[in-house]
Amino acid sequence: MVFALCNEIKLRRSEIDDYQVIETIYFGGGTPSILTVPALKFIIDTIYENYLVSDNVEITVEANPDDLTESYVKAIASTEVNRLSIGIQSFFDEDLKLMNRAHNANEASKSISLVKEYFDNFSIDLIYGIPGMSTDRWKENLKMALDTKAPHISSYALTVEPKTALASFVEKGIIAPVEDELAQEHFGILVDTMEQAGFEYYEFSNFGKQGYFSKNNTAYWQGKHYLGIGPSAHSYNGNERSWNINNNTKYIKALQENELPKEVEKLTTTDKYNEYVMTGLRTIWGVSLKKVENTFGITYKEYLLKQAKKHIEEHLLFLDDDTLSVTKKGKFLSDGIASDLFLLNLG
Repeated sequence: MVFALCNEIKLRRSEIDDYQVIETIYFGGGTPSILTVPALKFIIDTIYENYLVSDNVEITVEANPDDLTESYVKAIASTEVNRLSIGIQSFFDEDLKLMNRAHNANEASKSISLVKEYFDNFSIDLIYGIPGMSTDRWKENLKMALDTKAPHISSYALTVEPKTALASFVEKGIIAPVEDELAQEHFGILVDTMEQAGFEYYEFSNFGKQGYFSKNNTAYWQGKHYLGIGPSAHSYNGNERSWNINNNTKYIKALQENELPKEVEKLTTTDKYNEYVMTGLRTIWGVSLKKVENTFGITYKEYLLKQAKKHIEEHLLFLDDDTLSVTKKGKFLSDGIASDLFLLNLG
């Protein structure tokens, strides 16, 4: 798999212009912390050998707490990796057991203490809306997260994926289903707590101290181009979106034959408008009316304002000069609001 990844990195060099600089490298989308450090280093070296990489590049590795032994953290800190994203999810064992996580609460706390010895820049993930999690326990989770002094925290609502142990438990009535009302209550507590603690709420699921916004997250939500390497990975170049095959064996076989196992979708002007609206509304930067008009045309701007009118009246959106943004009241509903602003019948 590592050799296949590196071969894809080489084969896709032509997709990046010579003058384009790589600003962020992100190892995610699974459990990259199971990679040995030499394997990780081999992939990073392949990127440096084939692309122009910024001196201030952010290189993040997602990691599970149970993988973060002292020897592993020390070894990974000796590479170019300068940021870790730790999948804590909760500081309570009952939540972790319900989500079928491999680590326990003690390992969660220990992993953060260990990471802090070697990394200044790190993030922790938390899950809210967990069945049976009271608001008091959620507040305690947030307090424990803030006590770690993590400069960045990402938090997501629990979703039950099909064909998982959690889905089976819900179907059998062993675990209560996820409740939207509970998730929304937890979300409100999350936003208030993080803002009071001095975090900038720069994207729907992400909170960062100044200077610690994730470059990877920021680039994605600002519509910058990205190259996705590996099975199921998606890429975007402004005009096309592509995605790799989601079968590991077929992926490796294709790369062994120097073939790129991907499909490509050409984006229409309407596709690009819809994506800009969706990503813009999730961030502190909002949607620029001037950009909509200049990039997509006056028809799109007029349609956007027409569709936004009722949401502005309901105080879910607000218009500040040139920028359309989601209000605090509308943040939890931002994806639904965005879909109401989508345009479906233009080319």
